[in-house]
Amino acid sequence: MKINMSSVKKDVQKNEEEDARATRERAEAMGVPFADLTGKTIPVEALKEIPEEAVIFYGLAPIAKEKNVLDVGMIDPDNLKAREALRFIVQRSGLETRIFLISQTDFKNVLKQYRSFRSEVKKALEELEKELKTEKKVRPIQDETSEIARKIVTEAPITKIVAVILKHAAEGAASDIHIEPIEDRVQVRFRVDGILHKSLILPKEIHLAVVSRIKILSNLKIDESRVPQDGRFHAPVGGKKIDFRVSTFPTVGGEKVVLRVLDPSASLRDFAELGVQGYNLKILEAAIKQPFGMILISGPTGSGKSTTLYAILSGLNQEEVNIVSLEDPVEYYIEGVNQSQIRPDIKYTFASGLRHILRQDPDIIMVGEIRDEETAGLAIHSALTGHILLSTIHTNNAIGVIPRLIDMGISSFLIPASMNLVIAQRLVRRLCPHCKKETIAPLPMEKEIEKSLITLYPFQKKDFPYEKPFKIYRPVGCKFCSNKGTKGRLALYEMLKMTPQLESIVNEGVNEAKMEEEAKRQGMLTMKQDGVNKALQGLISFEEMLRVVEE
Repeated sequence: MKINMSSVKKDVQKNEEEDARATRERAEAMGVPFADLTGKTIPVEALKEIPEEAVIFYGLAPIAKEKNVLDVGMIDPDNLKAREALRFIVQRSGLETRIFLISQTDFKNVLKQYRSFRSEVKKALEELEKELKTEKKVRPIQDETSEIARKIVTEAPITKIVAVILKHAAEGAASDIHIEPIEDRVQVRFRVDGILHKSLILPKEIHLAVVSRIKILSNLKIDESRVPQDGRFHAPVGGKKIDFRVSTFPTVGGEKVVLRVLDPSASLRDFAELGVQGYNLKILEAAIKQPFGMILISGPTGSGKSTTLYAILSGLNQEEVNIVSLEDPVEYYIEGVNQSQIRPDIKYTFASGLRHILRQDPDIIMVGEIRDEETAGLAIHSALTGHILLSTIHTNNAIGVIPRLIDMGISSFLIPASMNLVIAQRLVRRLCPHCKKETIAPLPMEKEIEKSLITLYPFQKKDFPYEKPFKIYRPVGCKFCSNKGTKGRLALYEMLKMTPQLESIVNEGVNEAKMEEEAKRQGMLTMKQDGVNKALQGLISFEEMLRVVEE
């Protein structure tokens, strides 16, 4: 007999909804607050406060932790033995508790989370301990070059520990994994939405084995721990091939490893998802329609420049054009784009690669970064000879790009003829749409908003349809954002286009004050104005915007 899985899922969902509804009614009758944990991931910081054995035995579970307050969900808040046990458990850590009623379904889901990340690692550690006891010849891995060390790293539960870390990082939308040796332990932290969160503590004894396993995966020298190394590998996670970029770094306590998680499905986004809107969107769309010329993106490391470059490349990626890129490293693969990884160790650099690219009959060229005078000169030459050239450069704002190119030795008269658009950007955390809270902007914020709006031209004001009292939004935290109040990130932009007026200023000798006047005249939105617009739309918090644009 064929089972209708769709029908089974609907029945399960219906039972869960009935369970939640009945529990909510019971909470109201008992006068106890109800906690709905549907879809919620319990933070590791909360889970570690109560042992899994106590959770199972007493029917209580940690559901959140904020400073010194631990929120605890109970199946039966009237259970005096469970209350007493909870009091005993938390008194050693000096925590206060808040009790909530939770459904049986949610309690089982919390138990699953106990058995996921930490328990998978714990089980692997127990297996490793058994193996080490039976393999008498094996000592803590000090001679990493030995065959014994290699055997442990490739065959023992270390493999499982590393796999679990990679899986949970990818599934948790982490952008980076930090594996850090501390005095008596190893700390694993995940960076999510730009913020590092402690996810796991491992015994110090397995640090060398974990590092060696990662080195083997990424083809690095396991016998070299005195100097930094860089590598890369890919692994299947959840049916997808995820790339991991690896960097090792020697510290006093041992080698630190940072892995960048490169999920192709998370990278290729359209302009709206990135945060390009209104006036900025029109400018960018006009620039990429030009038959030749340069578009440069500026911003600090980790500001999303590569993601914006890939979005532009995806928009330009048509069958009738030849796109060639030089990258360090190739972060995401785009079908139809000829992507090349530079190798400075064999003298294959951005500059040498650019010379070869021009012989590949390209229409569009992407250079990962303009770092030196030679690369800058070749990029300008490429843009002048009928190619669209995309690249990044390090400056604090859009106006600073032109002086930076001149500092690199580019003649000022070449810049206006080759440049179409300069973009500067920063990343900010996006408010969770499910729990953000609307409020009236207090007086200091109101003045900041007015200051940003007063300089707008009439043609821009249609994108800023806001009146007093200004409404802003604050993060709250809910089951959809793991109680963080934010989910995902978007960028703040400022875009400076080349105009005849800007060309005159550059040719007369770069004057940043005059460039700022021209930017204002042409209607360039500053990063702060773009941030104010997004804060008033409820996409980001006002405080988050100020933190990013004023740091």
